[in-house]
Amino acid sequence: MAALTRTGDRTTPAGVDTRLPWWALALPVAAFTVLLLLVTGPGEAAAAGGGEGIGRVLRLIGQTLAL
Repeated sequence: MAALTRTGDRTTPAGVDTRLPWWALALPVAAFTVLLLLVTGPGEAAAAGGGEGIGRVLRLIGQTLAL
């Protein structure tokens, strides 16, 4: 009795490829990094607020996850 082996083909019976391209992960990571840097960067509004920066962002993330 022969055992069935899987081939390297990752398509569904309808012929749709189930693998993600490299940019499907790279673009969201890059966008998140840029937005995080914009939020935590000092920018030109140094006189408007305190110098909390990343501490405030981490506290807000913690409060959001504690829901």
